[in-house]
Amino acid sequence: MNHELEQKISALEQEIIAKKQELYTLKKQMPRFEVPDYELKTRQGSKIRLSDLFNGKQELILVHNMGKSCPYCTLWADGLNGLYFHLENRAGFAVSTPDEPEIMDAFATSRNWQFKLVSTHGSTLKKDLGFQLPDGSYYPGVSTFIKAEHGKIFHVAKAYFGPGDDFCALWYLFDLLAVENPDWEPKYKY
Repeated sequence: MNHELEQKISALEQEIIAKKQELYTLKKQMPRFEVPDYELKTRQGSKIRLSDLFNGKQELILVHNMGKSCPYCTLWADGLNGLYFHLENRAGFAVSTPDEPEIMDAFATSRNWQFKLVSTHGSTLKKDLGFQLPDGSYYPGVSTFIKAEHGKIFHVAKAYFGPGDDFCALWYLFDLLAVENPDWEPKYKY
């Protein structure tokens, strides 16, 4: 083993961890802003409010999925399916999609997703939070919220998703492989 190389790797890993902690501390220092109690739709098409997604908790994690048309968003959601019960223990948790409820439900059923899924179709939530582009297309990511004692909802922080991000463990596992494959893309079925 190369002891000097291992020390460099360890030092760099510690530096990256520290930088990530600094980044998330800075993100949480951004000014919070109040958001409306958006009306969304459940998988069955029933109305549900953003406030309902807190599920009795003070905080909420809301993933902004691009919907059925995106294999990358499907990859992230597949990974979240195994984590959602841990996430729900800590905060309210849901995945949002711009797809209409019937499309969202059929796709979620085909993927065996168990987490709470809501449709933002007909809502300005994604646009208001910076996850819908001016051309009408969407960008994936996550927002966190806190509910104040008086019931008002405030946006706390956000992050965008993309290949190599911290929100999908797959990238780090692939990075450890000997042969790089920059052409690999997720598929709905293999």
